[in-house]
Formats: sequence, structure tokens, C-alpha cells
Amino acid sequence: MGQDQTKQQIEKGLQLYQSNQTEKALQVWMKVLEKGSDLVGRFRVLGCLVTAHSEMGRYKEMLKFAVVQIDTARGLEDADFLLESYLNLARSNEKLCEFHKTISYCKTCLGLPGTRAGAQLGGQVSLSMGNAFLGLSLFQKALESFEKALRYAHNNDDTMLECRVCCSLGSFYAQVKESMKIALQHGDRPLQALCLLCFADIHRSRGDLETAFPRYDSAMSIMTEIGNRLGQVHVLLGVAKCWMARKVQDKLSQLKLHCLSESIYRSKGLQRELRTHVVRFHECVEETELYCGLCGESIGERNSRLQALPCSHIFHLRCLQNNGTRSCPNCRRSSMKPGFV
Repeated sequence: MGQDQTKQQIEKGLQLYQSNQTEKALQVWMKVLEKGSDLVGRFRVLGCLVTAHSEMGRYKEMLKFAVVQIDTARGLEDADFLLESYLNLARSNEKLCEFHKTISYCKTCLGLPGTRAGAQLGGQVSLSMGNAFLGLSLFQKALESFEKALRYAHNNDDTMLECRVCCSLGSFYAQVKESMKIALQHGDRPLQALCLLCFADIHRSRGDLETAFPRYDSAMSIMTEIGNRLGQVHVLLGVAKCWMARKVQDKLSQLKLHCLSESIYRSKGLQRELRTHVVRFHECVEETELYCGLCGESIGERNSRLQALPCSHIFHLRCLQNNGTRSCPNCRRSSMKPGFV
């Protein structure tokens, strides 16, 4: 069977499948698989068979065709084909609840150089990884993967992917809610804190920031009570993401946000993110000219007490106390009793 004839048979199978004649479509595709000599055509047919068996709930058959597709992709020596086949292998194992294998294959997908992972299939890979983490009850990692998948969906206007992610988030919420019930019944404070943190992250991912903030506060209270320092870092990071989502306009709040983010990423050893927030902090200082007029240091970089004079100029409290004058060092206007910022 030549290349053109293979394409025709693939299209014929798709038409039958779309008209709900599933078994006839499978017969057409199997004949192409038996007689076709074109590797690209074989790869496409295997993809159709994987999808069809997935939708019919025949997950062992789905896995069988995904394995054959991997071998075909290797024969084609094309990174994009290899990426697609590894994704199908990850999905097959996800359906069979082989979650560790799913995560491993997803990581393989993301590690393939020169592929469409950053554009077309990256969101689907992140979604499959999130479902696997959810199956293992690794809530934080699951939510991080779902958020990545949502970003891919929004950036590429992929409404189908967005719908699938929202369905997974619904399952995520239900599972966390059930875990919270168990935690409350048994008085398990660490699990309660984790569930509250997950609830807050879910609301943040949905854009419901007003609900997220009190959940973060409750999670922080329990994390502090039980002495979970890593948990406190996760809470602070979530709060920082909330402030970023709100696109804070208050420059002093932005400075505090970047300082908080800097300390978090420094403690976690994430150098790239650390540098980003250091640069943004200094850009914010330069934009607003928030420098102490006496010592020349930037305001907001350290946890120092500030004073605002009636003329609206801001200084470090210690600098004004050491200055020994009641007039503004900048404009020389007479000052009344200053107020603390």
C-alpha cells in the first residue's frame, strides 16, 4: 500500500469513526497497519488506534499500540514523532493507574530537545503529569502541573485543553476535600495544613484571590504551630503569587513583594528566579526614586522603619533622628511631627 493510498484509508477510517461506526473504522486502520509500508502513515494510524481505544476504555489495547508507535517513531528518527509517541505512552499508563511510569514518560517528553513540547504538546504533557501526581496524592506537584497546563491552554487559545484541565481541577478539589474530612476526624494537623494550602492554591489558580488569602492565613497558622518551615515557605510563595496576580500598583507593596520573593527563592536555591526578583526590585526603586535622601540607600530593601514628612519625602527613621534638624533635608521645608509609613 503506497503513501497516497495510505492517506486515503486513514481519512476513510476517520470519517467512519466520526459517524460513530467505530468497529468499521478500526478494521480499516488495522488493514493499513498490516499492509502499509509508509512509516509516517503507520505512525498516524497507530495514533488513531491509540485515541480510539482510549475513548472506548480499552486501555490495555491502547498501551499495546502506544508501544508499537514508539518503535515506529524511532525508525523515523524524528524528535516530534518521538514526543507524540511518548505522550501516548504516558497517557496509556495514566489510564492504567501506573502513575510512576506516567511521570517518567512525561519527563522524557519534556526533556526531548528540538520538539513541539514548548508549543503544541507541552500543555498535554503537563496535564497528564498533573493527573499522575493527583493519583499519587502529591497535591502540590499536581497543582503546579495543572497550572502549567492552563498557561499553555491560554497562550495557545486551546479551549479543549482548558476544559480538560478544569475537569482535572474538579477532581483535585474533590480529593482534597475528602482528605480534609479525614484530617478533621482524626485531628491530623499536618494534613489539615496541607489541605488548606491546596484549597488556597486552587482558589488562586481560579483567580478567586479574596478566598485564597484567608486560606493561606489558616495554613500559615497551623504550619507555624507544628513547626513546618518548608510549609511556611510554600504558604509565603502562594501569597506572593496572589499579589502578583492582583498586579499590585502600590510601589511600596511591590518592593515588599520582590523582597519576600527574593528571600524565598534564595532559601530554595533557585538562582534564576532569585535574579529576576532582584532585578525587578531595583527597577521598581529606580522608577519611583525611592531612595533615602540622607544615606542614599534604597527604601524597602531591608526591614527598616520609615518616616514620611508632611512634604511627602520619605526617609529612614534612623537617618532623620541622626540628622538633628526639623526641616526636610530635601526641600528644607519646616516639618511637623512626622507620621510612620
